[in-house]
Amino acid sequence: MTQPPPPPANQPAPGYLRLHLQGNAMLSMITPSITIDGYPVPVRYGENTIPVYPGQHVVAGQAQWMWTYGRAQHPFAVGPNEVAELWYAAPVLTFLDGRIGPQKQSIPGLVGLLTFFAAVLAVVFLSVFLLLLL
Repeated sequence: MTQPPPPPANQPAPGYLRLHLQGNAMLSMITPSITIDGYPVPVRYGENTIPVYPGQHVVAGQAQWMWTYGRAQHPFAVGPNEVAELWYAAPVLTFLDGRIGPQKQSIPGLVGLLTFFAAVLAVVFLSVFLLLLL
């Protein structure tokens, strides 16, 4: 694993990225991986406070199962002792992109998945109802 470069001498106070990793380890056994400027950072579901050098950065997220999915990235800027707040949501289906932004994100694919399950349940209940009528 690549380590970030060492800090320059006389570096000002760090800024912080407060990254909210949306989801739940009970529902999704795959914790998305996050990079800042191409360097991996350890994260968990929920709120993660990550120190960064003041300036412009790019945070990127993705998940890995049999293939990589849920890719998303977002630029952000922080000054000394400032906090940038971002939210990342991985999709529920592995062929969709993720979402990242400055406010809570809707989970990609959730509405489609719930609609599919509702349609399957409707067909099952309708079939049982019709069989009981005959």
